[in-house]
Amino acid sequence: MTTTTTEADVRAVLGRLTQAWNDGDAAAYGRLFTDDADYVTFFGLNFPGREAIESSHRALFEGPLKGSKLTGALGATAKVRFVRPDVTVVVAGGGSSLTGTDTPDEGRESTVSFVLVREDGEWLITAFQNTRVSDPRS
Repeated sequence: MTTTTTEADVRAVLGRLTQAWNDGDAAAYGRLFTDDADYVTFFGLNFPGREAIESSHRALFEGPLKGSKLTGALGATAKVRFVRPDVTVVVAGGGSSLTGTDTPDEGRESTVSFVLVREDGEWLITAFQNTRVSDPRS
């Protein structure tokens, strides 16, 4: 049987990523990444590997980002481009609210880039980059 991948399959991963964040569930968040993933934060720090991604997010979800919420429809508005049948690049806009509202706090809007790979029929994130949106003229 052949498995056909659609954009909806990739967008569903982004939906699970958002849900895991909003639930403060570091384990569920980490499971969406490959063992050797690279997670680059908006300030340029790289968390290499699923374990580092999970543990860093556990600290965030239990500390400064407790109760925060990713805002916007990350998966619904993303640009999804299949590079190969088992590799896709995704660029999306989003933001976060530290108080858990549905709109991003001022200065917390980002453009995020993902590379996802299909392993054993499952889409996982192998690279992530978060860049804060800013006005270069300021």
